[in-house]
Amino acid sequence: MNKNDYIIRMEKTEDYRETETLVREAFWNVYRPGCSEHYVLHVLRSDPAFIKELDFVMEMNGRIVGQNIFVKTVIRTDDGRDIEVLTMGPICISPELQRKGCGKILLDYTLEKAAELGYGAVLFEGNIGFYGKSGFDYSSVFGIRYHDLPEDADQSFFLCKELVPGYLEGITGVYLTPQGYYVDDADVERFDAAFPPKEKKKLPGQIFG
Repeated sequence: MNKNDYIIRMEKTEDYRETETLVREAFWNVYRPGCSEHYVLHVLRSDPAFIKELDFVMEMNGRIVGQNIFVKTVIRTDDGRDIEVLTMGPICISPELQRKGCGKILLDYTLEKAAELGYGAVLFEGNIGFYGKSGFDYSSVFGIRYHDLPEDADQSFFLCKELVPGYLEGITGVYLTPQGYYVDDADVERFDAAFPPKEKKKLPGQIFG
């Protein structure tokens, strides 16, 4: 993709509904019938852990076609310390532009900006097949465990990238998901009612029922 085809910029307040609509379209019926990610984004913008300087959209021909956000959280180390790290997302690209390289462009740009601000590492739930191309590895390689999972559970969905080389060296502990990512289904339904109706479908491969 030519750099003249798109711009990546910080999200503005007047973009909020357009961005939420994009997120809704991108996640609808992917992980569950319907989706909650557009409401999660809406909630996180008011969360103290939300980083306004790392709230980005990708724009093509005057239309928002991608977005990514970052949120502060911590690793609770096995020796009792809290190490500040980031998580990110929802991150998405408009469905018709997926698998065309836009997602990696947006991801790499936003990770670079997070590194420029001095953050040390990003931990995230995602697919190593895609995110590995941008330097993510399994969090278990770094000695970081996902909270609330037995030690022998599959944690291959839980990924990590050091933004500062060696930032997690010698650290073992548990990653804590920011509370803003936990939303009530009834609140999601009320929020979603303000958008055009879409059919919820139960599809193969969905994680949640």
